[in-house]
Amino acid sequence: MKLIRTLAILALAVAPLGCGAQDGVAPRATETAAAEPASATQQPVLVVHKTPWCGCCTAWAEQAQAAGFDVELHDHDDLAPIKQALGVPMSQASCHTVQVGNYFVEGHVPFEDVHRLLAEQPDALGIAVPGMPLGSPGMEADVKHSFSTNLVKADGSIVEYAHHPGDDAQR
Repeated sequence: MKLIRTLAILALAVAPLGCGAQDGVAPRATETAAAEPASATQQPVLVVHKTPWCGCCTAWAEQAQAAGFDVELHDHDDLAPIKQALGVPMSQASCHTVQVGNYFVEGHVPFEDVHRLLAEQPDALGIAVPGMPLGSPGMEADVKHSFSTNLVKADGSIVEYAHHPGDDAQR
């Protein structure tokens, strides 16, 4: 299963997805990131797959940059093939899908959870914040809803990875 997932990630990284610079890929957020050698402390690039009309996905990507990540944006009309190739369960789907290292990051995941994933390197497919909870990164509002970041294990099982209380937790 891990080999198939790794091959799928490689295929997405090198195969034309109909999103070359002339067909809708937003420019690399940091053009120098690919040319510089990676250091032991440098985070891998977050490859953000999103639809061209989603402003909250762009807001999440901008916040990822502010949190110290290099970000590469790719616009697609249909994210379903990408989600499927990376192993994102339908129950965990959100508006954008990120590839980072050998993992997916689905939706409006807080950056401390992404840092934790990369530091711990669990035997997993990725992490997800299903839906689009108000108050999550990129979904700022006057109210913050409680939400969880879920870990999708390599065997497909799903467990809570982190809980983020909101204003509604005080009621």
